[in-house]
Amino acid sequence: MSSNSMESLILQLHEISAVKFGNFKLKSGISSPVYIDLRLIVSYPSLLRQISKTIISSLPSTTKYDLVCGVPYTALPIATCVSVSNDVPMLMRRKEIKDYGTAKAIEGNFKKDEICLIIEDLVTSGASVLETAVPLRAAGLVVTDAVVLIDREQGGRENLKENGIELHAMIKLSEMVRVLREKGKLDEETERVVMKFLEENKKVAASNLGGVRVRVRVKGLKYEERANLMKNETGRKLFQVMVKKESNLCWAADVATAAELLQIAEKVGPEICLLKTHVDILPDFTPDFGSKLRAIAEKHNFLIFEDRKFADIGNTVTMQAEGGIFRILDWADIINAHIISGPGIVDGLKLKGLPRGRGLLLLAEMSSAGNLAKGDYTAAAVKIAEDHSDFVIGFISVNPASWPGAPVNPAFIQATPGVQMVKGGDDLGQQYNTPYSVIYDRGSDIIIVGRGIIKAADPALAAREYRLQGWEAYLAKCS
Repeated sequence: MSSNSMESLILQLHEISAVKFGNFKLKSGISSPVYIDLRLIVSYPSLLRQISKTIISSLPSTTKYDLVCGVPYTALPIATCVSVSNDVPMLMRRKEIKDYGTAKAIEGNFKKDEICLIIEDLVTSGASVLETAVPLRAAGLVVTDAVVLIDREQGGRENLKENGIELHAMIKLSEMVRVLREKGKLDEETERVVMKFLEENKKVAASNLGGVRVRVRVKGLKYEERANLMKNETGRKLFQVMVKKESNLCWAADVATAAELLQIAEKVGPEICLLKTHVDILPDFTPDFGSKLRAIAEKHNFLIFEDRKFADIGNTVTMQAEGGIFRILDWADIINAHIISGPGIVDGLKLKGLPRGRGLLLLAEMSSAGNLAKGDYTAAAVKIAEDHSDFVIGFISVNPASWPGAPVNPAFIQATPGVQMVKGGDDLGQQYNTPYSVIYDRGSDIIIVGRGIIKAADPALAAREYRLQGWEAYLAKCS
């Protein structure tokens, strides 16, 4: 865009009061000396037309895209104008996915691996762009670029780059301030205050703290929205149970006997969405254990997860899951596996598990100190899950918010063990985190609680408290 075109656009935005100076509280909670309200441009057709023409011409000639998608809601009219004037197909992301009709997160016609350009009106941290990129990528589209009318220069470019998206801006806020000052629309003191604000907040938004990269927190999609993205029947059912019971609590039933497990399951059943077993530690296991546990699960509407951690070659795990004395696939809705033996283990388990409507969790991380499930191992687990998303429903994870490219496909469920009311650890290396930390800070979906419930004087009361805390953290993550 030429300097004359940029100046003309800035002056027009100022003329319609789309740019205001004073003291404003932003969505982030901080006070800002400048406020930009681009919703006004819909009332000025000639300006809207100018913006839609110029925003595409500001892209590098090497930028490739097959479709455009505007970030709801302010960027939708810009994207619509771009689509019509350039004859480029457009998609729409629903902010709220309906529970009727097609219940789609992305509306429009597209093919897997097509490239979608995101169009936005204003970028601060980049969170709104990421919230649009996540469901687009989950639908099989490629997102590598976003174009924005105004970049507030407060870390958005860096945050998006960290998540694999290149930001192209028509106007930087600092350029806007400079032009308005030069044209006599802004006094020297206001210019100084705004530039000082940008400099100070730029450092906060994109700095390193203790060597850890600061990431933008993307507002979480609701479980009912994510259920519509899930390809596996059991995974979809788990999301639905979580919503109906307002529970993201899994009880880890690591008790001494099958009798004790069934007894506590009756007590905590109303509070949980999932019950995790280690069936091979039960000395009194009998062939009717599975049917007894399933009867309790159906009564209280929760799913059963056998934490077998399969790790052998495909042929062996197929026999382990279906046969033997435990006959796990007869009664467990969900099983899990290490990926140490490669993707063949998923093929083997899927061969027998998928026809029965079962789901698989992959161990992407572990909660014990010094474990080796991290880095490239975690990335490999994500790749295998994407390749088998009809059977894999998610991961056993510790801190999915820290994974490269996070947040990952929202269709996948993240379940985290080692949860207690207070942080800490035990003598055997198990590390504990609080429900709020696991769900809100670390980006998980399900808290797995064992000893915090088992050792409580009243397991039902303890389970209720964990359920309430886990659900409160989920609601905060979605707000």
